[in-house]
Amino acid sequence: MSRTRNRKQKADMASQADRHRLYELAVQCAEAEVDFVIDTFRELRGRKPLHLREDFCGTANVCCEWVRRGARHTAVGVDLDGEVLDWGRRHRLGALTERQRSRVALLQDDVLDAQTRPTDVVLAMNFSYWLFKQRSDLLRYFRSVHNNLVDDGIFFLDAYGGYDAFREIDEEREIDDGGEGFTYIWDQDHFNPVDNNLVCHIHFAFPDGSVMERAFTYDWRLYTLPEIRDLLDEAGFSRTTVYWQGWDEDGEASGEFYPTETADADAGWICYLVAEK
Repeated sequence: MSRTRNRKQKADMASQADRHRLYELAVQCAEAEVDFVIDTFRELRGRKPLHLREDFCGTANVCCEWVRRGARHTAVGVDLDGEVLDWGRRHRLGALTERQRSRVALLQDDVLDAQTRPTDVVLAMNFSYWLFKQRSDLLRYFRSVHNNLVDDGIFFLDAYGGYDAFREIDEEREIDDGGEGFTYIWDQDHFNPVDNNLVCHIHFAFPDGSVMERAFTYDWRLYTLPEIRDLLDEAGFSRTTVYWQGWDEDGEASGEFYPTETADADAGWICYLVAEK
């Protein structure tokens, strides 16, 4: 009898957890992302950006953070997944004031086809654009972004790499959620060096021993920075700058990013790319 109860208890935390909330806690920091976008845009363009389009927006957490930053800020989020957009409407837009909500639009559409007005900033974060495995498709997407920016608009995207990116490995990180916490597990399940096809999963493990297996799965092409920059250049962007993540005195990621043309051959790194129209 006690074994049966234990099995039920071990399933409780995973079965009751919300995968979108866990993702935001483990992967996203909307505040820091918006800080970087606003500060970098100001530095490069000498003005404050007002209008943002977030491609592959998921829960629209960044869109919501964006409109909180100013009464003139507007945001458009684009994603193909209706389920995650509905979650965002309930949990993220639902937490905004009525005026803030009026300045956010969520579109269930393909980022290649979505029709939106030209905007100051387009975002494609969390390596989401890697789902375009064919070079021609990624170039088409970058050209679409270029066309959807105002004349002095900027495209912000991120990338990761390092020699561990080409391996089939698991990485675990403890997450403080204000309660008992949980473990974020990044699982690079399959990598094919012939075409750089990369299949990854996110799992979440809990203190009671339960695990939410494959909460998210990604089937990508692992693009290198030279490939991405060449495509951005071909798409018509005038300049692309790599902003590399810095490290603190303890060897931990500092959360600060700085422009560079050289970097160490680390096992793992994350960077922003800033492409100016």
